[in-house]
Amino acid sequence: MYRAPVEDIAFTLKHVAGMKSALDTGGFGDLGEDLVDAVLGEAGRFATEEVAPLYKIGDDQGAVLKDAAVTMPSGWKELYRRWIDGGWNALSGPEEYGGQALPTMLGVAALEMWNSAAMAFGIGPTLTMGAVEALDKHASEALKATYLAKLVSGEWMGTMNLTEPQAGSDLAALRSRAEPAGDGTYRIFGQKIFITYGEHDFTDNIIHLVLARLPDAPAGTRGISLFLVPKFFVNDDGSLGARNDVFCSGLEHKLGIHASPTCTMIYGDGFQGSRPGAVGWLIGEENKGLACMFTMMNNARLAVGMQGVAVAEAATQKAIAYANERRQGKAADYAGAGMAPIVHHPDVQRNLLTMKALTQTARAISYSCAHAIDMARVSDGDQASHWRDRANLLTPLAKAFSTDVGVEVASLGVQVHGGMGFIEETGAAAFYRDARIAPIYEGTNGIQAIDLVTRKLPLGGGEHVHGFIGELAAVANAVRTSILQGFGRTADALDTALGDLTQATRFLQKLSADGRMDEALAGATPYLRLISLAAGGAYLARGALADQDRIALCRFFAENLLGEARALKERVIDGAESLAAAGKALISA
Repeated sequence: MYRAPVEDIAFTLKHVAGMKSALDTGGFGDLGEDLVDAVLGEAGRFATEEVAPLYKIGDDQGAVLKDAAVTMPSGWKELYRRWIDGGWNALSGPEEYGGQALPTMLGVAALEMWNSAAMAFGIGPTLTMGAVEALDKHASEALKATYLAKLVSGEWMGTMNLTEPQAGSDLAALRSRAEPAGDGTYRIFGQKIFITYGEHDFTDNIIHLVLARLPDAPAGTRGISLFLVPKFFVNDDGSLGARNDVFCSGLEHKLGIHASPTCTMIYGDGFQGSRPGAVGWLIGEENKGLACMFTMMNNARLAVGMQGVAVAEAATQKAIAYANERRQGKAADYAGAGMAPIVHHPDVQRNLLTMKALTQTARAISYSCAHAIDMARVSDGDQASHWRDRANLLTPLAKAFSTDVGVEVASLGVQVHGGMGFIEETGAAAFYRDARIAPIYEGTNGIQAIDLVTRKLPLGGGEHVHGFIGELAAVANAVRTSILQGFGRTADALDTALGDLTQATRFLQKLSADGRMDEALAGATPYLRLISLAAGGAYLARGALADQDRIALCRFFAENLLGEARALKERVIDGAESLAAAGKALISA
């Protein structure tokens, strides 16, 4: 059974990602360590004692669709009610609408715990939180007054409606249309697929944020607008009125996260005899919807990164527990009678330590991204610009690397369980099934790599990333000059990896400057893993410098896993030509 690692989470927030210095300097107002610890402790208790016990029920039963209504698994509706009664949905919401306005760092730490306990539960509120941010930044005061308070509290939930059958990641191909009704509203027509929590029985209203095109909209992404479309209309007194013309026509049967309803949504089909056309309200300006939606998507990308961390943590806990119970063979360092617990075997230790190191690395990167978001919010001038650039740089790492880690670690967890890992009753396979979606949704990890190379490396005239590498190099130097024992070759390994990272970075920046984008993009995915491993190694070292009990794992990562950086650099620099040549054989039309 999962147990929230509150101590590890608090340590990473404070001593690796930067929360302690922000607290000490008053960056978060009156917020102090005592309150941080109290919030984390209660979140850990709730995740461990209330969410985790319902995970298997959700995985076994799944969400069920009948007559356009979705019923959630047994006990989940009551769980959600206890969750919002605890104020968890409002944790980082705006104060003026009932939120607690606590730092993003605390919000994502709590997200990790909800998702470790049950990823299918944890994913739902992330869309609501994203909707809150999009409405708070872009909606009219009238829409905010009507919807924000109940979204912040969690009494209503929100969704994000982008994907259509013919338009997956290519938003320029969207066909859903919006027709002005002449009264300030619009009639929305179209079909959306893969809509997470598009229909459910958690709340009595669901607020859909929908991308669609106006009749005279420009082609491509420049002609997309964003609309708020409620499941039920809201009367002037705040009570719910008639049903809107939007409904769920199907649920996807998925590899994992069975309890998360992934819906096909139909807008404007005359549902239950209503007037055709789902009534919607414009958010922001006409044809500027993509900018509004990206506010929500950036929030969701970090949240999905936390899902990768979360599944990795849960899989690691289960694998370590199993390895200490399962007995097989003899081991030189085991003095007991009979067969040794498999945790004594070096290959099993290697797998488990790889799981622990990758999980902690992904956690540090994701929390550091959240820290940058918080610092951008509380800073001014050049400092705010610096932290915005840092958050933008780290977002694709947090989303892509962390979700890759989730799959990799969950797979290793199955391996540690051996044949029993392939059997559903142990639960190891469930983590692997759940984890596999995270590198795909909210922008595939390939798209994150493209975003990193084309949009994030040029930040600050191309120098922001080098400033970041310089900060990581300072950590390596601190290891080299530390009086603490046990680091082994950590400093040398970090220096080598950061040198490889610098070389690869300048190579890609030169390709981009020369307009050789196909060659640059050929190296984008290995580059994203390279920068993530190098940053993660430095973050582990930062933690080890603050707590010598963490030195052994830091050294393991540096001497066993960080060597991959050299091969990744070579793929970035030398791989484009062979990729292009071999790729031609794959094309059939």
